[in-house]
Amino acid sequence: MTTHTPSPGRIVLLTASHRVAPGLLSWPAWQTLQAADRVLCADASHPQLPYLREAGVAVEIAAPSAEELLAACEGGATVVVVPAGEGDQALTDGLARLAGSGRVQMPDLELLPGSYDLPGARLLDLVQVMDRIRIECPWSSQQTHRGLAKYGIEEAYELVEAIEEGDRDELREELGDVLLQVIFHARIAQEGSEEDGAEPFSIDDVAGTIVEKLIHRHPHVFGDEKAETPEDVKEHWLRTKAIEKQRDSVTDGVPLGQPGLALAAKLASRVRTAGLDVPLPSGDGIGYELLAAAVRAEAAGVDPEAALRAAARVYRDEIKAVER
Repeated sequence: MTTHTPSPGRIVLLTASHRVAPGLLSWPAWQTLQAADRVLCADASHPQLPYLREAGVAVEIAAPSAEELLAACEGGATVVVVPAGEGDQALTDGLARLAGSGRVQMPDLELLPGSYDLPGARLLDLVQVMDRIRIECPWSSQQTHRGLAKYGIEEAYELVEAIEEGDRDELREELGDVLLQVIFHARIAQEGSEEDGAEPFSIDDVAGTIVEKLIHRHPHVFGDEKAETPEDVKEHWLRTKAIEKQRDSVTDGVPLGQPGLALAAKLASRVRTAGLDVPLPSGDGIGYELLAAAVRAEAAGVDPEAALRAAARVYRDEIKAVER
């Protein structure tokens, strides 16, 4: 007479990203849930539960230990566990301990991703964190666009320094600090402007605006135009900007608050691109000399601001050498 060893059953740990809307699970996940003998979840307020129940999946609110979970699989049953949050570390540790003991026959163990994070998903976490900080932090809740403006400048300079120093760890951190400024200002704008009657906007509006602009200014990527070289791309970009802005002067839109050398180079670039013949103003003093140097640098394809910073770093190192 042949005897059959009963199947040890199957434990499925279902994972789902909290950054993906509840209910948007993979087809293998839905198939497994529908076919399971039992579905367990320790969190009665888990966001997936209403969607599972709507689909006819009976969910038991329970937080079994590893031993209890093995017992639930007796007779070849399939048990699906919907972990709370990022996962139940105590349960997985318990299952690993039992598997390593060699004393029990373990059911089949499967980790089934029900949904995945798409690229950029952690930005959703940043938006949620910023929402909470704006509401609960005594300092952050009082900030305005004007009050934060200086930090935007500081963080931009620190980002440039990280790039020029070639420090990738610092670069990653400074990019985050710049991103924080964008998220912070968008969060403030969501409540309305400091000026009465201004229309509020959100980070989604900010992202939507730049997406539309990028698509419109890259017809060689998203349209039918062709661009074989970087010069072709720049020509497309400048032509599109000119149509969009309809400026009365080539100087329109040049921020006067930027550093002096960068300002001079930007004005020189606008003049050169427009094909204008504008003589440099004559005058005595270091300001006019710096203006002429910045115009020469721009014409030679050199960023005068970056060149001066590089020279200043060399000067700094020489100062330190003398001090030793």
